[in-house]
Amino acid sequence: MTTSTSAESSAATPLLDLQALVVAVRRRRRLWSAMALLGLLLGAALAVLLPPPPTAVAKVLVVHPDDQPNDTGTLIRTDVALLGTTRIAVKALQSLKSPEKPEDFMEDYRGTGLTNNLLQIEVTGRSDAEAVARAEALAEAFVADHVRRLREAARAEAKALLDQRDRMQDELAEVNTAIGDRSPESDPEASASIESLFARRAMLNSRIADFDQRAAEARTGTPKVIAGTQIVDAPRALRHSLPKAVVTNGVIGLVLGLVLGLVLAAVGTVVADRPVLRREIAANLGASVVAEVRRIPRRSAGLWRRRRTRAARERLTATLARTVRGSTEPVSLLELGCARSTSVIALNVAKALAADGPVVVIDGLPGRELADSRQEPGGPTVVGAEDAAAVPKQALRLGVGSVAPGTAWTDLQYLGHQTVLVVRAGHGSAAWLHTVARQLADQRIPVIGVVLIDPDPRDRTDGTLWDGLHTALRGPYERPARQQGTGRPPTERPSMSAARVPYSDQEAR
Repeated sequence: MTTSTSAESSAATPLLDLQALVVAVRRRRRLWSAMALLGLLLGAALAVLLPPPPTAVAKVLVVHPDDQPNDTGTLIRTDVALLGTTRIAVKALQSLKSPEKPEDFMEDYRGTGLTNNLLQIEVTGRSDAEAVARAEALAEAFVADHVRRLREAARAEAKALLDQRDRMQDELAEVNTAIGDRSPESDPEASASIESLFARRAMLNSRIADFDQRAAEARTGTPKVIAGTQIVDAPRALRHSLPKAVVTNGVIGLVLGLVLGLVLAAVGTVVADRPVLRREIAANLGASVVAEVRRIPRRSAGLWRRRRTRAARERLTATLARTVRGSTEPVSLLELGCARSTSVIALNVAKALAADGPVVVIDGLPGRELADSRQEPGGPTVVGAEDAAAVPKQALRLGVGSVAPGTAWTDLQYLGHQTVLVVRAGHGSAAWLHTVARQLADQRIPVIGVVLIDPDPRDRTDGTLWDGLHTALRGPYERPARQQGTGRPPTERPSMSAARVPYSDQEAR
């Protein structure tokens, strides 16, 4: 039965609980808030300490002989690539009479294709005047190189057409020589061959005229393209606004820092596996969450600023006082990640019990915070764990200890035979909570309930284990004398040895 229940529980447990992840990330808001603030400050500092160099921009209209309306930008991308060649850089440096290396100059400028025929050139320099001069020289060098390439292409095309025309003319001269003074009428026997020569001459004349026309078009079409390629926006220096740069870089740094902080918080939450929700803590400890209070700040220990918090602590004190007063065995408060809050809670409970008789608080916390503190006149007596045997039997005993890593588990039974765990949400890992539950079960120390410190205010999960111990603070199980209509006593609830404790020997059996 236990095996099937465990299998169903494992199958129902999601691989990643998004609700727990969101709550854990929200609780680590100090981390991602600090990262966002750090990104904001770094972005603003970079804008002030590392301002952009003086930059000039120019725009060039580039006309291509092969322009098509459906061009996807291949031609302008080719122009951008040509702008980044050493040939253009060398010509620009020659016009500037600069001894700078072309490779170094190419790192100071870049081209961007705005449209299929509009090229933007951005150049940096040591000053605005230098940047403008470099941009002008670079734009003129690019236009000159583009025009030179167009003219060379036009001359090459015209020359190829004229060479073809010359070959046709040579062939035409041979045909004219073959025809001579003959005609089909003068030589009827060779009329067929003469007619073919005449047809060949007519075709050659037509092709020669076509080549002449195409060569003329190639020569006359280039000037239109050359005249269209020009600098349409003269080089000008870009104005740099420091406030705008600070705001822009700050916002970018803020966003990047926030994203990085959220990612780190989420990854840290998944890796650490520290339960935050009530249901997770109750399930891992095998005990119900009976109360929850805010963590006590160090600046105002014992002073509750908000009425709701003060009322919650008063209810917790009254509840724990009733539990200790009505218990036949000593009760202890064992903390995990909240020693200061547990100490204050223990002193408040002891003060509430002082009206019924002498109360002794046994301090088993590391560092002896309670035993070494100044005790108020008329307040509860605080002794160390080594003096627990000397406490009078008629005095009420309230033990305070810890279940943090390094705890001497066998000493916990001297603080109390039953305990209330005071756990800070998100402090202990799931594996350690399981360890605490098993160690307490091995020491035969029942867990009355769990007091949750610093819970998430938006947590709406239920921290009650309805199959938990009969000693839970939600109400003891009262066994009636007999069941009506039968002569058999009712079935008793399981004892501590049979209670559900995560990973206990009882479950394994």
